[in-house]
Amino acid sequence: MSDFWRRVDEELEYLGKNRTYLANKCEFSLTNFNLGIKRGSIPSADTAVKIAAVLGVSVEYLVNGTDNANSSKNHEEEQNQLRLYRKHSEIIKKCEELSSEKEKLLVDFLDKFSKC
Repeated sequence: MSDFWRRVDEELEYLGKNRTYLANKCEFSLTNFNLGIKRGSIPSADTAVKIAAVLGVSVEYLVNGTDNANSSKNHEEEQNQLRLYRKHSEIIKKCEELSSEKEKLLVDFLDKFSKC
């Protein structure tokens, strides 16, 4: 499988969608879609644009794995997520140890607490 289609599959998994969904949204047959994957071919530019639009990523990302237009934005977001994780890592660790019942109680409490 080409890197293009591997990235497509990764994005579909992230979205909780499948190839049938993508084929329907792009208005092409699942058979042709699967044939392109089997051959490892990159689709035409207009098809790649449709696929990228449905997945919410750039064509550049699907083709070569980078997105120069958003790289600084993505880096900034990753740094922010890392900062938040470090700040709240103790809380996260304790939450991971909770039973599902206690986790639900905590979520309910936090929902009510945040509304005060």
